Amino acid sequence: MITKTKLKEQIESLPEEFTIDELVERLILIEKIESGYQQSESGNYVSESDLTTELEKWFK
Repeated sequence: MITKTKLKEQIESLPEEFTIDELVERLILIEKIESGYQQSESGNYVSESDLTTELEKWFK
């Protein structure tokens, strides 16, 4: 979930004229980055070695 503070920061960083689509795309990106960061902090991720093992299974 995005905070009002983050929303204000993003709006202020946009050019004087922008489309709603540009704003929505930026907010979605920020939301995904924050979600990934929270997952990482909570230990909810796949290690590089586990990922390599899984990829090797797929491409054999």
